[in-house]
Amino acid sequence: MSPEPEPRLLILETSGRTGEVALARGPAIVQHRLLDETRLHARDLAPAVAAMLRVARWKPGDIQGLIVNPDPGSYTGPRVGIMSAKAFAYATGCVLIAVDGFAAVARQAPAEAWQIAVIADAQQDRMYQQNFRRSGSNSEMAAVSSLRIDPFSDWIQTIAVENWVSGPGLRTFRARLPTHVRVPQEKSWDPRPTTLVDIGLSRYLSGQRDDIWKLEPLYLRPSSAEEKWGLRSSGRQPPEQA
Repeated sequence: MSPEPEPRLLILETSGRTGEVALARGPAIVQHRLLDETRLHARDLAPAVAAMLRVARWKPGDIQGLIVNPDPGSYTGPRVGIMSAKAFAYATGCVLIAVDGFAAVARQAPAEAWQIAVIADAQQDRMYQQNFRRSGSNSEMAAVSSLRIDPFSDWIQTIAVENWVSGPGLRTFRARLPTHVRVPQEKSWDPRPTTLVDIGLSRYLSGQRDDIWKLEPLYLRPSSAEEKWGLRSSGRQPPEQA
C-alpha cells in the first residue's frame, strides 16, 4: 500500500537558539509555534506540541510521520529534539524521519547561488561546515562534501570567490568573512519548517524511514563540558585554566 499523499506530520526543529514546532497536512503547514528563546527547549517543547494538537483538533495518534533535524547546533537543543521525537514515535507508532538541517539551509539559498557553504558554530573558534552545489535538471542543491568540523582560520582560506555562505554560524563569524563572500538574508540561515516538510514529505512518500533505536544527534566532537571532564580525568587542565 502506498503512503497517504497528504499525511499528518509533526515537525521538531530544536537545533537553533529558538526552537520551532509545527504541524503539517502534506506540504501545508497548519500550525506553527516558536519556542521561547529565554527558556529551555525541554520545558517548552511538549506544551507547544500539545497546544498545536488541541487547536488542530488532532490526537497524538493521528500523527503519521514525525520530522526532526539531527544536525549539530547547541548541544542541548538537538538532544532534546531527538529524544522527544523518539519517545513520541514510540508511543504513537508514527514513522520517524530525520531531515538534514544543513541540506535544508542550502535549499533555502537564493536562485542565483550555485554553490554555498553552510556553517554552524562549533565553539572555541571552530565551525561545522558542509558544501553544496546546484546540480541536475531541476538545479536542486546537492551536498558535494561531508559535514566536518574545522578551525575558522583554516576554513576561511578555502572559500572561493563565487561562493555563498549561509547557516546559523553567520551570527558568530559573518563579521570575519571576506567582502567578496555573498550571504543570503538572515531568515534563510536556519532550517525553516516549510523546508523540512518539503524534504521530509518526499522521504515519507518514497518509503524512507529512520530507526527510533538508532537515531542520534549528529555531533562531530564532545561538548565543552565533556571535553573539560576528559581533561580533568586525565590529570590535565582545561585550556582556559592551563
